[in-house]
Amino acid sequence: MHIDRIHTWDITYKEAMRLQSELSARIKLTRMKKIPKIVAGADIAYSKRLNLSFGVVALFEFPALEQINVYSAYQKTNMPYIPGLLSFREAPVLLSIFEQVEENIDLIMIDGQGIAHPRGLGLASHIGIFLETPTIGCAKSRLVGEHKDIDLIRGNKEPVNYKDKLCAYVVCTRDNVKPLYISPGHLIDFQGACEYVLKCSDGFRLPKPTRIADQLVAEYKKQIIGQINKVIYPP
Repeated sequence: MHIDRIHTWDITYKEAMRLQSELSARIKLTRMKKIPKIVAGADIAYSKRLNLSFGVVALFEFPALEQINVYSAYQKTNMPYIPGLLSFREAPVLLSIFEQVEENIDLIMIDGQGIAHPRGLGLASHIGIFLETPTIGCAKSRLVGEHKDIDLIRGNKEPVNYKDKLCAYVVCTRDNVKPLYISPGHLIDFQGACEYVLKCSDGFRLPKPTRIADQLVAEYKKQIIGQINKVIYPP
């Protein structure tokens, strides 16, 4: 995939916050022009002991949701955990993976926030701007905003407002299961984000692309750490 290298990662925390505010102005919330053929799910895992970030991007045919490919990579983590700056910690390894992808991805679902962020630029939005590809933030918990209680019936949703502005929807993807916080990242609107998350939710809480990516990145992390341990601690 082509990556628009809009900035470097060697910046201070204050510069990162300023950059988020600037980049959020570039986000376009618009109806997708075509039905996606390939949907990707992306997720990250971290090893505190080794200070390594592991990433996986899993590709699925849509609407059948059959897995067609998996890409992965790991690298040193250069940004410490700072609330609100997660994308500067996780985006570098994800972008290194997307750079490997040969297929034409039409839609990306990321375990994280889209515009539901204090400065309007969560991980999904940040990745979306780099790739100029529709992205959706599929978060397990709320970062900002308020919403009414939601009846836990699949398909139900309630708007999440932050500073008197719509930033996400809390969406029930399975009966009697905790909902997800769905926010558009880039090049998709609120309706489309909720619609595609529900279409990719196959009886589980998480949509299949991010659910499988979550499983695969855990396996990948275990595999790589095992290989590293054999080098550090040979039998």
